[in-house]
Amino acid sequence: MSETNPTESQSKVAPFKKIAAVKGMNDILPGESSQWEWLEATVRRLMASYAYRNIRTPIVEPTALFVRGLGEVTDIVEKEMYSFEDRLNGEALTLRPESTAGVVRAVVEHNMLYEGGKRLYYMGPMFRHERPQRGRYRQFHQIGAEVLGFQGPEIDAEVILLAHDLWKTIGLKDVRLELNSLGQPPERLAHRAALIAHFEKNSALLDEDAKRRLHTNPLRILDTKNPAMLALVTSAPKLLDYLGDASLQHFNTVRNILDANGVSYSLNPRLVRGMDYYNLTVFEFVTDQLGSQGTVCGGGRYDYLIEQVGGKSAPAVGWALGVERVLALLEEQGAQLPDASPHAYAIVPEAQSLPVVLNYIRQLRDLGVNVQMHAGTGDGIGSMKSQFKKADSSGAQFALIFGPDELAQNMVSVKSLRDGGVAQRTESLSSIEAWAKSLQLTP
Repeated sequence: MSETNPTESQSKVAPFKKIAAVKGMNDILPGESSQWEWLEATVRRLMASYAYRNIRTPIVEPTALFVRGLGEVTDIVEKEMYSFEDRLNGEALTLRPESTAGVVRAVVEHNMLYEGGKRLYYMGPMFRHERPQRGRYRQFHQIGAEVLGFQGPEIDAEVILLAHDLWKTIGLKDVRLELNSLGQPPERLAHRAALIAHFEKNSALLDEDAKRRLHTNPLRILDTKNPAMLALVTSAPKLLDYLGDASLQHFNTVRNILDANGVSYSLNPRLVRGMDYYNLTVFEFVTDQLGSQGTVCGGGRYDYLIEQVGGKSAPAVGWALGVERVLALLEEQGAQLPDASPHAYAIVPEAQSLPVVLNYIRQLRDLGVNVQMHAGTGDGIGSMKSQFKKADSSGAQFALIFGPDELAQNMVSVKSLRDGGVAQRTESLSSIEAWAKSLQLTP
């Protein structure tokens, strides 16, 4: 009986098939994640300056939360949610397609408005099953601000100013603000009847999507992207014409505050947003530089959502921005975004020096200097030439040369990597604090 060599047998086994990410759900690799970290850090500082506090809610929520909160006849609920049944208890669950409903659920569940209104913000991934394209993915990321428990129009203006200040802080240009008011339910009801009459009179011009929405959610027809219906929706009755005195006063106060703060905007009577929970002020920051995905940030007031998810009636307003879209727009505009390159790269010619060199590197790191230490590949620590090559490719501004001659004198050579290698100096290892900050300077 012949024996089979295990090694030979294993070598004949077909290799495992490579597993790729789910379509529309993208990896964010180190080369670009530094830009995300910069944006998130900038947002945290700005939110703190406005006294907004961070909230983090689960990625998975009960499906009923979104059906009740967003509206059964919205595109998100009808077509885009990732919903499934829990195998253990049969509960209907959904990967969150947006975060406002989850924030409201958390506020209600934990009775957060008991002591007064709250200013909150969040960051995180959302999920919608739609055709992936630039700026529109199945897993995408949002940053949002929500203010709950405050009724006045000054809060509507505050959240708009918050977004406006963010664009200024990160250097985002050519983003315009569009405003509208959806009024209150009785006003929308009167407008709804007028809309239905208008569209029924021109039913031959409606596409299939509009026909489906005609008697369930006619307001959403105004948000159509079908150019063949542009003239029809432009001539439709304007909701602003149906607003009562209180709604108009609320909207005009928002506009007056924006005017007083030098924030330009345009009125867009077709602006209705994609969720059913909005009332009164709605707004979007839009751009023409990202093709069809022109909305960078959008939001508005949603005074009835808290009650819809089981809480005591309370007013609320907020917005969400698309992280991918903001970063794509900054790139489109040629913005110089920060990277995560180290300040310095430690070159160690002799392996026996590593223990003492590591001590100095740690001191530098404690002083705020980001240092990458050279590491061997199993066949030795590498030549000076190969170490310099890796130092250059690391993106570091400086190379720190811990050679035997330098260490014998308790010194280190500091060589610039971004001026052609012209500038080089020596520094004392006994006085690291005196020169460490010079390594953090950008060229």
